[in-house]
Amino acid sequence: MTKQSQMSESFFLCALLAITGGFLDIYTYVVRGKVFANAQTGNIVLFGLNIAEGNVRKSFYYFIPILAFILGVLIAEKIRNHFKNNNKKIHWRQVIIGIEMITILIVSFIPQGKFNMFVNVAISFICSMQVESFRKVNGNTFATTMCTGNLRSATETLFHYVQTKNIFMIKKSLQYYAIIIFFILGAILGTVFTKIFVEKSILICFLILSVVFIVMFINKDDSFNLN
Repeated sequence: MTKQSQMSESFFLCALLAITGGFLDIYTYVVRGKVFANAQTGNIVLFGLNIAEGNVRKSFYYFIPILAFILGVLIAEKIRNHFKNNNKKIHWRQVIIGIEMITILIVSFIPQGKFNMFVNVAISFICSMQVESFRKVNGNTFATTMCTGNLRSATETLFHYVQTKNIFMIKKSLQYYAIIIFFILGAILGTVFTKIFVEKSILICFLILSVVFIVMFINKDDSFNLN
């Protein structure tokens, strides 16, 4: 494993991405019409609810972000295959972060209202790319845009620690819980800043992702290891 690939799986980067994930969920829910951009479970439930109630037109409001999420996963995989099979100067995950940053920059200039659907689709798209591209921390499976899997893994490894007293298990459990805390921190920041800056508040995520992008470049120096 190269130093660069290690950095893309570092706890530091995962924490920053979790903050972004929590922020974006609050942003789309508070500012863009109560839609969940990250975890599509909520949108799927609301889609089914509106279908059952006969609100076919409204159901598409939740269905389109789901399609955008699927498309994001497909494109992320396409980018990964292209860059991993070629000797590029940029890591494929940096391309994903770059796409996120550009999308967020565009979204920040779109006013609330009739364009909310476009914004929710765009954010669902980049969130799916992020969750598909950043799935591990120090070799362990994590998610940076949702908490259910992390909560399950954290509690499961905590149980194994109680049973075995294996110190590795408690360290792993604490990492999972810490990522959840960073996600909550992102949600708190999102709540505070959306009240002040409304649609422009998403630029906070642009700044955080800028740090992620730069740090991944720094790690290209094989003498520098943050893991």
